[in-house]
Amino acid sequence: MRLIIVSGLSGSGKSVALAMLEDLEFYCVDNIPAGLLPGFIAYTVRTSEPAYRNTAVGVDARNRPEDLADVPRLVAELRRSGIDCDVLFLRADNDTLLKRFSETRRRHPLSRSGLGLQEALEQEERLLVPVANAADLTIDTSRLSVHELRELIRERVVERKTGPSLLFQSFAYRHGVPDDADFVFDARALPNPYWEPSLRDCTGRDEAVAQFMSRHDEATQFLADITDFLERWLPSLVRSNRSYLTIAVGCTGGQHRSVYLAERLAAHFDGRYGRALIRHRDLASRRHE
Repeated sequence: MRLIIVSGLSGSGKSVALAMLEDLEFYCVDNIPAGLLPGFIAYTVRTSEPAYRNTAVGVDARNRPEDLADVPRLVAELRRSGIDCDVLFLRADNDTLLKRFSETRRRHPLSRSGLGLQEALEQEERLLVPVANAADLTIDTSRLSVHELRELIRERVVERKTGPSLLFQSFAYRHGVPDDADFVFDARALPNPYWEPSLRDCTGRDEAVAQFMSRHDEATQFLADITDFLERWLPSLVRSNRSYLTIAVGCTGGQHRSVYLAERLAAHFDGRYGRALIRHRDLASRRHE
């Protein structure tokens, strides 16, 4: 039996995540009061009914604070009883959330209590701290399309087998460090292919860039150091039952160095803990490094 608790900030994509899980044959219930979760789980997940073999529930900030604070204890209890339970938490930066609410003209769920949008966002984040802290996987959707979010849910959550789901992500520092990364490595000190005119319009996926990087000892050593670090600590994280790990590598523009390193790391670790996933967060922007 598997249970996924989906939570997060309003406007971050919870409905998209639940819809994707439903498309993948999960029994889904949204906006369930957190205080009713034990009874709901007893009626569904704890039974042998095939319809509830894979279940997902949405929990948002419209709950009593004491019920939200009890979610981590409930999750620990479920796992001790043998239920495969994951907590998925979705978030986005403040500007993105404000823009999404403005574009859709939706009211924030907490604005009904007389709060302005900014105040509602801030209160919601405070209320959901216990759930966010209990999350096995946090996804920052600020720069994700609906399609990309659906694919991440499918690849990282639904298709995860035994062992952790590894995601190697490149990013551009000019667009900020990913909030959902477990480890972040800064490649900005490495030689930059951008300054080679013939490589300017290439990416770290291109063989010409790979050859450029491999000719520089700093890049080779940097890749070896990250690999050695992960080789040393991934087994410990696996033993501690970590289900999801995101390793982010950043450079200035997210086009050459970070992409090259993320590709090489994913190729090295693919198959060791299941399938290694790759995401190039800022590659589509095609801005220089």
